[in-house]
Amino acid sequence: MKPRIYHNPRCSKSRAALALLETRGLEPQVVEYLRAPPSADTLKGLARKLGVSARELVRTGEDEFKQLNFNLAGASEDAIIDLVATHPRLLQRPIVEIGDAARIGRPPERVLELLE
Repeated sequence: MKPRIYHNPRCSKSRAALALLETRGLEPQVVEYLRAPPSADTLKGLARKLGVSARELVRTGEDEFKQLNFNLAGASEDAIIDLVATHPRLLQRPIVEIGDAARIGRPPERVLELLE
């Protein structure tokens, strides 16, 4: 099954994860999520495959998140998914998925767990 990487080419971790996959002979489908933001349904599926709550998909250190003044602790899963769908810059990166499994590539070597 072909891997898919939710990729930001300006992110060093994302570039490193992509390079790790390519050096293993894999040609992942590259989704530049800032150009083609994932839908709410796609984000729900990613959270399920990652085995995490929607909260763990959010990059809370981003200036954009701070400016939104979003109450992450009090928000529902759907509200958080909608937040990330509307503001894709807040999505953890990179995320690699293969079949029914996914990993956040922080550190990038975590994506190799999908190949084991």
